[in-house]
Amino acid sequence: MIPGREIASEAVQRVIARCRASSRTSFELVAESIFHERERLLRATHARRAASDRAFVDEVARELGAIGADGLLEDIVERYAHEIEGHFDPKVYGFATRVLPFGLTALLNGTRARDALFRVPELRTLDARVSISGETASLARLAKVGTLVFTPTHVSNLDSLLFGYSIFRLGLPPVAYGAGLNLFEHRTLGYFMHNLGAYSVDRSKTDPLYRAVLKEYATVLLERGEHGLFFPGGTRSRSFAVETRLKKGLLGTTLTAYRNNLVTHKINSKVFVVPATCSYPLVLEGHSLAEEFLLRAGREKYVPHEDDGSFDLRFWLSFFEKLLALDAEVHVRFGAAMDPFGNRVDSDGVSRDPRGRPIDPAGYLEQRGVIAEDPARDAAYTEILEREVLRAFQRDNIAQPTWALAFAALEHHRRGREAHNVFRLLRELVRGTRLPIAPVRALFEALIEALKQRESAGRVTVGEELRGDPRAAFDRAIACFATWHKDPVLRVEGDALIVGEPSLLFYYRNRLEGLGLLSSPNLIPAEVHG
Repeated sequence: MIPGREIASEAVQRVIARCRASSRTSFELVAESIFHERERLLRATHARRAASDRAFVDEVARELGAIGADGLLEDIVERYAHEIEGHFDPKVYGFATRVLPFGLTALLNGTRARDALFRVPELRTLDARVSISGETASLARLAKVGTLVFTPTHVSNLDSLLFGYSIFRLGLPPVAYGAGLNLFEHRTLGYFMHNLGAYSVDRSKTDPLYRAVLKEYATVLLERGEHGLFFPGGTRSRSFAVETRLKKGLLGTTLTAYRNNLVTHKINSKVFVVPATCSYPLVLEGHSLAEEFLLRAGREKYVPHEDDGSFDLRFWLSFFEKLLALDAEVHVRFGAAMDPFGNRVDSDGVSRDPRGRPIDPAGYLEQRGVIAEDPARDAAYTEILEREVLRAFQRDNIAQPTWALAFAALEHHRRGREAHNVFRLLRELVRGTRLPIAPVRALFEALIEALKQRESAGRVTVGEELRGDPRAAFDRAIACFATWHKDPVLRVEGDALIVGEPSLLFYYRNRLEGLGLLSSPNLIPAEVHG
């Protein structure tokens, strides 16, 4: 893997050249950067990093009128690039690939590290805990004829770990991946991320210069043939719903890199986008995500609870110890690869139209027979790619019993009130609310049949546990809901279901939002979906 410093240096040169070729002066660009950074720093929460950034911004502001803007512009761009740049250490990667499967196996079996060596024969293998499915057969071949870009859904801080392991398990090369800057703050996790190809993404930065450097860094990586992974939805889905829109900046780097490769006549110039999903029966930090979403959506209508501490390693261990005592699986599913224009590609990397006929994607970028840059045209192509990735997200979403039960229970509650406003529903669905089992079970079973119909139409994937006896799936969901969260989401008491945490009932049902199930209306406020 090419050193991050080399990638960052190339990104800096390109961004500076583009700035100088623009109609805006260096003074205007630097002043804009100062404004955006000062606005961000008013809300910054990381004291040490904020102090360093504030000192830099104040120094730039003082020198702007004294020494001119050209040198300051370069300083800002270089600072951003240094913050973003990743690093890859083959020795750390070798260590991680030898130790991580064993360590994760112990973790997923709820085994303390000091006890793991004495229990190796008893441990279920990691392969049995992480189920990998989908369009995987062609990925190794595609990795040899082009550059892979994995674009997964994002629901948990565990996603990077699980997708990284899944890519390794498939025998694919290591990938460079963009990760939230906050993840680098954890001492142990940050060490591995710094040495395994991760580059940082600070989603709080709104400075156009920062975004330009980030996009250029990702583009250069792809042009150099470095396989990549980033979460196109941006942050974790706070509502647990499947993404309905994507951040098209990084997504568009796939087209830009492909176009640049064609211009430079690069061998193996193609770039392949591989959507992927991760389906959890329960989510590690689900409680705090649900509370955060409802606070953001409801403002004064909703009062948040405490954070769940999801960066604590002991917290992760406890989660798996309880969840996977049920012999539960986490499902990672890879969708069909496509080119940067949303066309599917075959195992040889040949783009195919909807009828399966081969097409040359380079033709999309030609103007009068010459490969040309056209921002408006390229943005339209990226919107098409976004639409196809979103379809894949929905289609490859593997429905779990916990999601179905949460959906059925909340739907039963809603029908008794004919209310569509989620905040009103949750105000009336307090802890301890009793829901009769029989009608909820009937809705649960009807929901399974509806999911199977949607699967036939290519809109969702039904998990194996929902294909068998629906009563067993119902019981499985109840057992799973009792394993992790402080209060069971739902529990059985006589002939009733007792609601433990209303916000989590809403959270888990949302993974099936947008499928038109049981004639239920969408409950997620449209303006804050995700």
